[in-house]
Amino acid sequence: QVQLVESGGGLVKPGGSLRLSCAASGFPFSSYAMSWYRQAPGKERELVAAISYITGRTNYVDSVKGRFTTSRDNARKTVYLQMNSLKPEDTAVYYCNAGWDSPTFRDWGQGTQVTVSS
Repeated sequence: QVQLVESGGGLVKPGGSLRLSCAASGFPFSSYAMSWYRQAPGKERELVAAISYITGRTNYVDSVKGRFTTSRDNARKTVYLQMNSLKPEDTAVYYCNAGWDSPTFRDWGQGTQVTVSS
């Protein structure tokens, strides 16, 4: 059974930083690209960042390039999202899933809320 457990969200002021984690289980983590999505109130879920499973190549949506960095620890079956220079428009629930440009698993974790506000 696939499980994706996101953590690390919170309330932060504009310009601040947060580090999100996603602990995965139930599938061969090291054989899958992993990705981060976010969903703001009233908006569709969007792909934010992805990391490949072999080379660790990364890709980001334009709005977070230069501010967000994703990484992975295959031994810990965990993927991370370091978010710097946060803006109010980054406020959303953040989720992880497997896959490079679309979600692999139908079921999502509970997500972690990120709120950027002064």
